[in-house]
Amino acid sequence: MLIGSPIPTSRSEHERLTKFKALAVLSSDAISSVAYATEAILATLIVAGSINLGLTLPISFAIVLLLAIVALSYRQTIPAYPNGGGSYIVAKDNLGTLPGLVAAASLMIDYVLTVSVSVSAGVQALATLFPALSSTFTIVSIDVALVLFIMLVNLRGVRESGSIFAIPTYIFIGSALLLIIVGALKSFFIQHNPVIGHFQYVATTEPLSIFLILRSFAAGCAAMTGTEAISNGIPAFKKPEARNAATTLTWMAVILGTLFIGTTVLAMSYHIEANPAGNPTVIGQIAQQVFTG
Repeated sequence: MLIGSPIPTSRSEHERLTKFKALAVLSSDAISSVAYATEAILATLIVAGSINLGLTLPISFAIVLLLAIVALSYRQTIPAYPNGGGSYIVAKDNLGTLPGLVAAASLMIDYVLTVSVSVSAGVQALATLFPALSSTFTIVSIDVALVLFIMLVNLRGVRESGSIFAIPTYIFIGSALLLIIVGALKSFFIQHNPVIGHFQYVATTEPLSIFLILRSFAAGCAAMTGTEAISNGIPAFKKPEARNAATTLTWMAVILGTLFIGTTVLAMSYHIEANPAGNPTVIGQIAQQVFTG
C-alpha cells in the first residue's frame, strides 16, 4: 500500500526520468546545500573575529572553482560508464577493490549526513519564518517525519519521486534566484539600510591561520555534497542516457554555483553573521533584509 507493487523489467524504461525531473531528483541534495553552505563558512570563521568574515567570499569562489573541476570530471566519467559512474565503480576499476570500498563507505556516510543536515536546515528555515516551531522537540519531530516521508517517496519509485520532488526543488531554485536578483538590485543600485553598517564586533577566540581557513573551506564544501548523484544515476535517464545525464549535470553545476555565490555576496553586502543558535538562519536573515529591510 505504501510503496506499491514491484515494476516488471519490461516497464522499467517507462519509469525513466526526463532531464527536468532528473534535475529535481538527483540534484536536490546538492542544490539544497545552498541553504547552509555559506552559513557553515561564516560559523567557522567567526572564531577568528568578525574582522575576518570578509574571507568568506574568496573561500566561496575557491569552492565554486573546485565544483567546476569536479563537474567536468564527472562529465568525462559519464560516457565512459553509461551504466553508472559513481566514485565506487570508478575507484574500483582504476585503483582496486580497497579504494573502491573506501569510496563507497565515504559515500554512505556522506548521504546519511546530507539527508540529516539538509532536512534540519530546511526545518530551521521554517522556524525562522514561524518562530512557534523553534522548540527543540518540534524541530526534531518535523525532521524525523520529513525523513520518513522522503524515504517512502523514494521507495515508491524514481518517476514518482521525480514528480513529487520537482515542485519543492524548483520552488526553492526560483525563490533563491528571486532573493539574489532583488537583493543585488537593492544592494548595488538602490540604497539599502541593513541593520548594521558593518559586521558586529566579535572578539577573537582563535587566531586566523591557514588551518582555520582550510577548515572554513572544508565546511563550505558542504555545497558540493551530492555532486556525483547524476553520474551514479545514468540508468535512470531516458534515452540517450549519457547525453541527458551530462546535460543535467551541467545544469546542476551552473545553478548550484550561481546560487551559492549569490547567497555569499548578499551575506557580505548585508553584513549577515551566523547565529550560534542556528536560528534565524543566514539565508533567513538575508531574506528579511532584502524583502522587509
